[in-house]
Amino acid sequence: MAFFRTVSFSEPLPVVEGDGVYLRAPQMNDYGDWAELRESSRAFLTPWEPTWPADDLTRGAFRRRLRRYAEDLRTDQSYPFFLFRRADHVLVGGVTLANIRRGVAQAGSVGYWMGARHAGQGQMTRGLRALIPFAFATLRLHRLEAACIPSNAASIRLLEKTGFTREGYAREYLCINGLWQDHLLFAQLAGDLRR
Repeated sequence: MAFFRTVSFSEPLPVVEGDGVYLRAPQMNDYGDWAELRESSRAFLTPWEPTWPADDLTRGAFRRRLRRYAEDLRTDQSYPFFLFRRADHVLVGGVTLANIRRGVAQAGSVGYWMGARHAGQGQMTRGLRALIPFAFATLRLHRLEAACIPSNAASIRLLEKTGFTREGYAREYLCINGLWQDHLLFAQLAGDLRR
């Protein structure tokens, strides 16, 4: 078992191909599309996300975000992706594999967001289905975890459709929309793909 980083991306994070979608690392030239999609989806996303900083959608904040992403990649802590529709290369959302824990855990947490106008079209399902084999085969993780607010029926369906199993309930697990909120806990193991 590997107790230290087992992969190295000296070049940019690879593009992860899915069924009609692809995942790739965010780039500075994504700023305009990202800011517009996030702003137009603000009301849709607010109930499910941490409170946005006042400058969250500025070019400077996006540049700082990219620097943090680069450092997290370098240190094997997080793998951020934007999700694109393959047919027209439109940004539809984002997926991050974060809180990577090596050693005896070999685990990470999956987080995701979808632009309001793209919700309910199956694109995030296809994006997660592409990310999962990447996490297990390329990053050599053993366990993927995800959490969602119990009232988020769409997120629960997404996790269940992509092979996650409900494992528990965490009280006041994350501060979402300014409040400490309970979450349902889900996980998927590398061996689940073979079952």
